[in-house]
Amino acid sequence: MAKKPDPTARIADNKKAAYNYFFEERYEAGMVLHGWEVKALREGKVQLTDGYVLIREGELFLLGCQINALKTASTHVSPEAARTKKLLLRKADIEHLIGKVEQKGFTLVPLNLHWKNGFVKCEIALAKGKAEHDKRDTIKDREGKREVERAMKSRSR
Repeated sequence: MAKKPDPTARIADNKKAAYNYFFEERYEAGMVLHGWEVKALREGKVQLTDGYVLIREGELFLLGCQINALKTASTHVSPEAARTKKLLLRKADIEHLIGKVEQKGFTLVPLNLHWKNGFVKCEIALAKGKAEHDKRDTIKDREGKREVERAMKSRSR
């Protein structure tokens, strides 16, 4: 018998987003998906790193998210891996995001896909791009934390 995934499990993360952006606000949005896409998500056949969120006519859409179809996909369905997916969010939140995105420097970035109560949710963030020196600071902080971890590990031995 097939084992069902953990209902709060993460499907995919966009690790590149934390390196390239500062996050101001986070939102959890539902997704409109086809059946074959849900099956592929259960198998982990998704790539989120090149994804971004676009606002068109007062609606949110996820572009650049690759969901690769399973080999066992139905013969009468022609799966498209890079299909534009609609995101579901409250109207007040969408209007708030539209106002923020129109300001200079803000964008919407998908952070992760996860299961919640049997539904696929996409966590998106209102983000501001990092400058090159900010990225260098991020790398320096990460390296410093690694050195401290190594020192603590070797000291405890």
